[in-house]
Amino acid sequence: MVRSWVRGILVVVAFAATGSPAMASPDWDPERGLDPDGRIPAIDKAVPRPERWRYIPEGRIAPGPPWRRFLVTTFATPLFFHDDDIGTGGGLAVMDIDFRGQRRREFAGLFASYTSEGQQTYGAAWRRWLYALDHPDGGVLQEDRSFVRLSGGYRRTLTHRFFGLGDDSSEDDETSYEDEVVEIELGLDHAIPEPGADLVASVGLRGEFHALAPGAVDGEPTTDQLFPALFDDAEHRNLGWLRAGLRWDTRDSQTQPYVGTRIGASVDAALLQSGGDLGARYRVEARHALRVPPLFHDGGDDDEENPPTDTLALLVETTTTSGDLPFFSLATLGGSERLRGFIAGRYRDRSHWFAGAEWRVWIVPRGFRLPFTRAVRVERLGIAPFAEVGSVADGWEDLASATPRASYGAGLRVALERDTVFRADLGFASEGWNLSARVGLAY
Repeated sequence: MVRSWVRGILVVVAFAATGSPAMASPDWDPERGLDPDGRIPAIDKAVPRPERWRYIPEGRIAPGPPWRRFLVTTFATPLFFHDDDIGTGGGLAVMDIDFRGQRRREFAGLFASYTSEGQQTYGAAWRRWLYALDHPDGGVLQEDRSFVRLSGGYRRTLTHRFFGLGDDSSEDDETSYEDEVVEIELGLDHAIPEPGADLVASVGLRGEFHALAPGAVDGEPTTDQLFPALFDDAEHRNLGWLRAGLRWDTRDSQTQPYVGTRIGASVDAALLQSGGDLGARYRVEARHALRVPPLFHDGGDDDEENPPTDTLALLVETTTTSGDLPFFSLATLGGSERLRGFIAGRYRDRSHWFAGAEWRVWIVPRGFRLPFTRAVRVERLGIAPFAEVGSVADGWEDLASATPRASYGAGLRVALERDTVFRADLGFASEGWNLSARVGLAY
């Protein structure tokens, strides 16, 4: 829950690892390892599968305790975001992307926000990358496939939408419900058998404690009025999840791939539920990223750590469920990740399929330094047209006959580093349009 909320940021200027060194040590050079225009020269990484290791220049690692690194790797920043499901919101984040002075190996943050539709969220998150090496010429090499994470928090949303189950649910069936939830999650991803390997395993534990109530959307009925059986079954549902996944991943990055394929399967099993019920979600997916000829730049060169690269990203996935799960835990389409032209949760049932394509085009390949700072740099700016199709059904066997739904649109992409990409997507569909903003790519 905390992780998905953090991805709702629209503008977070100070999130960059290259923050303004207002109080850092005078001996620290914010441009060490970078060219004046922000280009990062390629280095000899001397590790197996070097394309799976991110290089962080020494200029992006400030020394000293948190108060000496303020606005460098420790900062407090306002948050701004928008989702049609919860409204426009703002809040505050206090984050340290070099938590405990581990040379960018750990991240920790505290977050709070409130939206125009009355959603309030409070949370904390921590992550530690398991493999990192100091480079003899300065900087750090960080393998991006293996990490442990912990998050938790509280969220109260007054305006979640529910339209019923199935591919033929009507827009006129819109209802709303309130969901008050406390959640904690612990997860681990690890490359097998060695850092940077193609095979990646993931495991995790998550606890969710829900309390539902009638929603607060003006002029629309509440979910308990139109769907009383589903609402009563989910009203006070606590769930304990066990997650396990395995994927074959040849991509060169986990967060912004330029080339490669990912094929994987995962299961989320709700082994502990109120009333003793059991249920699970199963997912199979295939992703592919390929370089395409650039339109607005020359594509950089081999002597660059992260050259500007236009890509075409593809995704095909399907999900199904077994056992007993509350309606809010079923497969869903709509929102910021899948069928972005529809409001979050527009289509929901026990199974779904989805296919999407996104063309990522960098228009400003070198970026610019932000005014009044020594080191805050937007690495590059771009756009991303996309097209998507998918549907839901009661079971896998029914997906072939389910009515497909489509959406299309385009988004803005702002990259501060290879692993830090902000996006704002405007999607269109048969029922209108939807605007969403997140940190991180949809796929």
